[in-house]
Amino acid sequence: MNIQTVVKIDPEIMSGEPCFAGTRVPVRTLLDYIEGGDTIDEFLEQYPTVSRQHAIAFLEQAGERLLATA
Repeated sequence: MNIQTVVKIDPEIMSGEPCFAGTRVPVRTLLDYIEGGDTIDEFLEQYPTVSRQHAIAFLEQAGERLLATA
């Protein structure tokens, strides 16, 4: 899955904050959940407009980018 199909940055949506494509849910929210010790399932329960596939794809792509710069 391509990052553009997972994350959308649009100045008209949430003032340009990166959000999951097709939603108004900032990707930062998923990171906050994980930082707080919550599971992906708990995040998805609260934000049903985000698919598991999109959440996993975002985390995989973020990890790949981080490792590529290491």
